[in-house]
Amino acid sequence: MTQLTGYLFIISAPSGAGKTSLVKSLLRSDLNLSLSISHTTRPPRNGEVDGCDYHFVNKETFQQMLLNGEFVESAEVYGNLYGTSQQWINQATASGQDILLEIDCQGAKQIQQIFPQAISIFILPPSADALAARLKTRAQDDPEVIRKRLSAAREEVSHIAEFDYIIINNQLDEALNDLICIIKAEHLKKERQIIKHRALITELS
Repeated sequence: MTQLTGYLFIISAPSGAGKTSLVKSLLRSDLNLSLSISHTTRPPRNGEVDGCDYHFVNKETFQQMLLNGEFVESAEVYGNLYGTSQQWINQATASGQDILLEIDCQGAKQIQQIFPQAISIFILPPSADALAARLKTRAQDDPEVIRKRLSAAREEVSHIAEFDYIIINNQLDEALNDLICIIKAEHLKKERQIIKHRALITELS
């Protein structure tokens, strides 16, 4: 019998679009999703937990992992390094586990080259003003970093055509429902349903 592998879902967005809040809400839903936890050299923010939000490592450790070929994608963002473990993704999806990757457009492109079957979703804020307001109210970055993030947002949005789905995050509940619909729809595609319900289909035909 053919083994069903897990899906790989990519979620990207400009900083401040609400991607992290959406992902946290999505993981609380009953969809059997596991978040791929990236390695980063960025220091933890208030409330972040090592091994839960990120694997926080120093630059030397990260660079050694990079030399060892352990990352399926890696990037430098605002002076900090980020990377995703390829071995973990391979093992998880082979066991049938659905994986959620929360990464930027640069990382998404690298993932899509290695995993062309990955399903990519881009989150947009409702407006440029809303994006700027969200970045300012987070109070985690200084004004110069906020300016850089707004500039980077324009670059991120320029890659939107490379994604399979687009969601406007105006209201969190509505955007979350859109995300859940995408995941459920992917599981209902005929190729997967034929494998999953082969005995039933054989019986009925």
